[in-house]
Amino acid sequence: MKTFYIKTLGCKTNQLESAVIEEKLRNAGFLYSKDIEKCDIYILNSCSVTQSTDDDCIKLIDHVKQTKPDIFIILTGCFAQLQAIELKNNKNIDLILGNDDKFDIVKYLENGETFCVTNIMEVNEFHTPYVNDLSKTRANLKIQDGCNNRCSYCTIPFARGYSRSNSITNIIEQIKIYEQHDFKEVILTGIHIGQWGQDLVPSQNLLSLLKEIEKTKIKRYRLGSLNPLEINDELLDFLSNSEKFCPHFHLSLQSANDKILELMNRKYTAEFYLEQIKKINKMFSLPFLGADIIVGFPNETEEDFEITKNNLKLSGLSKIHVFPYSKRKGTVAYDMENQVEEHVKKERAKELQKVSNQLYSSFLNKNIGQITDVMIEKHFDKQGNLKGITPNYLNVIIKENNADFLNSLKRVKITGVENEKLVGIFYYE
Repeated sequence: MKTFYIKTLGCKTNQLESAVIEEKLRNAGFLYSKDIEKCDIYILNSCSVTQSTDDDCIKLIDHVKQTKPDIFIILTGCFAQLQAIELKNNKNIDLILGNDDKFDIVKYLENGETFCVTNIMEVNEFHTPYVNDLSKTRANLKIQDGCNNRCSYCTIPFARGYSRSNSITNIIEQIKIYEQHDFKEVILTGIHIGQWGQDLVPSQNLLSLLKEIEKTKIKRYRLGSLNPLEINDELLDFLSNSEKFCPHFHLSLQSANDKILELMNRKYTAEFYLEQIKKINKMFSLPFLGADIIVGFPNETEEDFEITKNNLKLSGLSKIHVFPYSKRKGTVAYDMENQVEEHVKKERAKELQKVSNQLYSSFLNKNIGQITDVMIEKHFDKQGNLKGITPNYLNVIIKENNADFLNSLKRVKITGVENEKLVGIFYYE
């Protein structure tokens, strides 16, 4: 009986897809093990968001092969999809599977295949990934794949294809499966979930899906990353009146400078984005607002960077994920003039990280004194103290040992902050 291990890099969509692969292999009689020394098969479900991510994939594969030369290595995910031809002759990889082919992994293993990578740009149907993953307290649910945007720095549309939507019927069926397994929270994931429903007949939008999810018995749900252009007043009004929605927003920003946003082929201005944040902060109580920022994009001058930094300081964001720009072959930005030197990118990233730390520290402190429903996920330490997560996506440590509270929603009063985590006590009314 074959034993396998899956290593997952990247986004929540990849994490969910790895869970699907694992279930398919288990159902086919394969055994899962975290001990690579005992495994016959090593699967890397890869990411390819930056060049360093690509490099990490190769290092991982080489290390595993050196550790256990006879192990069978399968590479799938975005790196496999984008670099399939270049990787075909890599002697350390035994089977390469594209992003749409990964779900048929059992078939390809049984047939002794070595290379199965479908042209993702010709894939028109959504591959429905049902999963009965019981290992977590919060369930990922993939509602969409692919992206129709063409940002000048990004290769993900070429790794994932055009936007394809899961049907409302399939999504509600999956939620019911999670309900039966006593999940309290669902995270709606995808590559560009704001484009959900555009390809369905008749065309629909994210709001129509959320209205159906509201009818289910699931206690709460949260959304993956959204483009600020896809957040309108009707959607915000609906979410602000929902008892199930977790006020946790991740709004794709990338820069807070209009010149750079235009070069990135983003279709909004910094002013529009900042107004969206201001509106959300007014409509929700302590919403978590996260954003990605790329520093050192081609043609970004010191003055441009300072504009971004100053806008972010005043933004009302809760936290910033900072990335130095990474050149990606096949993108418009790859051939742009005035590339920024690496040491300058790193320095700018450090500066924005300081801004992020200040914003996050301030946001954490604003939560002190709040009484909120916390999803108790696991024991935090050897003393048995509990760790949970608030609706607005903050970790809370409750210094009480009670295993009966695991996988439950409990009222907690936030009493302080320790090591960038909230500290709370159970609140009994």
